[in-house]
Amino acid sequence: MPIHPTARLLRAASGWLAGATLAAAAAAQGADWPTRPVRVVVAFSAGGTTDILARSVSQKLAERFKQSFVVDNKPGGGGNIGTEMAARAAPDGHTLIVNSVGPMAVNATLYRKLNIDPLTDLVPVVQIADVPNVLVVHPSVPAATLEEFIAHAKANPGRLNYGSTGVGTSSHLSGYMLSQRSGVQTTHVPYRGADALNDLLAGRVQFMFATIPSVIQHIQAGKLRALAVSSAQRSRSLPDVPTVADRGFPGFEAGSWFGFFAPRGTPETVVAQLNRAVNDVLPGLQAQMVREGADPVGGSPEQFRQFVRKEHDKWKVIVRESGATAD
Repeated sequence: MPIHPTARLLRAASGWLAGATLAAAAAAQGADWPTRPVRVVVAFSAGGTTDILARSVSQKLAERFKQSFVVDNKPGGGGNIGTEMAARAAPDGHTLIVNSVGPMAVNATLYRKLNIDPLTDLVPVVQIADVPNVLVVHPSVPAATLEEFIAHAKANPGRLNYGSTGVGTSSHLSGYMLSQRSGVQTTHVPYRGADALNDLLAGRVQFMFATIPSVIQHIQAGKLRALAVSSAQRSRSLPDVPTVADRGFPGFEAGSWFGFFAPRGTPETVVAQLNRAVNDVLPGLQAQMVREGADPVGGSPEQFRQFVRKEHDKWKVIVRESGATAD
């Protein structure tokens, strides 16, 4: 039996009303956010760069929203465990993640199979900071500049070892890139986390690309010598240290970065509120962050989304060229 035009109109109106009601409910939820403590997942151990930045910003957000922002460390799997946990959380704005270049841009190529797609299962909210890697050498290495270091490495092929925090990490791939671009023969020695830095300080490996926060105190104390940073511009934390690009390797960019993400489906109103809040609190953290080795960023969700996609595409090529795999 044909449907009467009036009935068809009523059904359409009913469907529109249901959709509008759901949209209004989501908007209302976002407007009231947060209504309870917010869990901020960190996919790495306490005390690392991701953890430190997450805690600094979360404290300011708690003061702003008059609600707890509780950092929850879920390390393992190169950041994949915590990342998956956050992606599978309820998309109501009460579970967020502060994540970094590894889980968001590298691991999709480094691991043969992931249980989620970070690019689609997590929504970029705002970038917190850029944290350049810095090329540091043990004081026993007879080089005060990048040029001198490369000349020393070429004169001693295969005799220099560089440490990293693991296969496929930014520290590993930075070392790989420098070796490839400069034509030197070096040996990669992967470690688990801080063990790499400990062996560098002891002179058991000769050089390393490390995040600035992890080594800045050792540089200032003279225990390590900084030769170059891996960012496009000099770091505000080490303004006297040139970039690798400045020293004859244009386009060399291989640092770490950090930002807030939310599960897919999180109301846009929540994303907008969090983005605005982080942008508002970052200026008050700038001096502390620069002192500790991070360059504050901020910006819109769309800017961050485009940046993450660009980083994913860049590291996909580098990981494949290096042959690195975590499986």
